[in-house]
Amino acid sequence: MHKIIVGGRIHDSGIGLLEARGDFDVEVLADSTAETLAARMGEAEAVLARMQIVSREMIESAPGLRVVSRNGVGWDTVDVDALSERGIPLTVVGDVNSTSVAEHTLMLILATAKRVIGHDACVREDRWSYRDGLLAGDIEGRTLFVVGFGRIGRKVAARARSFGMDILVHDPFLTPDQIEAEGARAAASFEAGLAEADFVTLHAPGNPDGGPLIGAGELALMKPGAIVINTSRGSHVDEAALAGAIRDGGLGGAGLDVFDPEPPRPGNPLYGLDNVILSPHIAGFTRDCAARMASHAAQNIIDAIDGTLNPERVVNAAAIGLARS
Repeated sequence: MHKIIVGGRIHDSGIGLLEARGDFDVEVLADSTAETLAARMGEAEAVLARMQIVSREMIESAPGLRVVSRNGVGWDTVDVDALSERGIPLTVVGDVNSTSVAEHTLMLILATAKRVIGHDACVREDRWSYRDGLLAGDIEGRTLFVVGFGRIGRKVAARARSFGMDILVHDPFLTPDQIEAEGARAAASFEAGLAEADFVTLHAPGNPDGGPLIGAGELALMKPGAIVINTSRGSHVDEAALAGAIRDGGLGGAGLDVFDPEPPRPGNPLYGLDNVILSPHIAGFTRDCAARMASHAAQNIIDAIDGTLNPERVVNAAAIGLARS
């Protein structure tokens, strides 16, 4: 029997795949802490990890370990070098969350433009005259500046285009011709895009210099009434500067699904602003996405045990001698 340790509860679709194997002994841990996983690593032939740290010490304590499968697309919590030194693959799921994140992003665009939070509150609190403020706007004809034009950014653009938005893109890894082939315009620069945008949506990797993509200087470049949407990384936005720009009346609002740190500290300055919509890092974690994620993570374990692992899902493929197609 192959001992499979699942580091906390995942969607039943993944558990079902693993338990359907007659040669798997599947143990689902009570929680997703590193301490609980470390206590069971010694018996593991395969580990399905959630967000907990998988350290070198934990890996070295598992002499029979053959694969670590992340229930997600990131791997910064796993010691990849320790796995590679032993020829153990670290796998991630395929494209399971881009549609979910894109839909959530469009929801935030619409909800901020239409001032959903304030309008809901005015009905509940018998403040019907709130509607006379004419605070809501339309998105048709508005410019959406998409920062980062990978899978998620392109899906956001496609959905926004169907609402009649003008799509402007900044992505240093793409040529203007590549951007234009997707029905978008290439911004002359990041700064020029900020200055033109009615909405800015962030889908970029981390900033190479370690600072936020959107800080006080960048906010000062944006036109009055512009809206910032972030479903990417909390570190991309200086939250204090953002709150100040909104509070002072320059910026029109924001929709944030990610924060730095997470969860936000009590008294976050964004909490008191009714033209800010916040969600708890949930954009890519719908029921449907969770099912896809768990199924992919479980299938990676099955494929690793069977010797049919897809190298495209292996983070350290080159280090362990797996050739990508």
